[in-house]
Amino acid sequence: MKKIEAIIRPETLDAVRAALEGKGIVGMTVQEVQGRGRQKGVCLQWRAGEYCVEFLPKLRIDMVVDDVKVEPAIEAITVSAKTGHDGKGKNGDGKIFIYPVEEVVRISTGERGKEAI
Repeated sequence: MKKIEAIIRPETLDAVRAALEGKGIVGMTVQEVQGRGRQKGVCLQWRAGEYCVEFLPKLRIDMVVDDVKVEPAIEAITVSAKTGHDGKGKNGDGKIFIYPVEEVVRISTGERGKEAI
């Protein structure tokens, strides 16, 4: 089993969720987060001058999946979270992190492992 943590733009959440559901992945947790990467925030022009935002709003999606669903999940997220018009995406589209998971326990039933996902 693996934990997938995806950081995405908020406006891509519906497309990412639908793409994951299309791959049979429905369980996930979504959190609002702020962050920065290579894009280093943005600077906006206002009448009073320039205003720089160092940390941009993002969403973090966490899910635990069986090993066979890792690649389909990565594909679903990368295809649906890209915002570039040329198919390449843009800075700030996000990142995906994959972690090993030793055990999962469903609290309500006591099920363990893949059955608990």
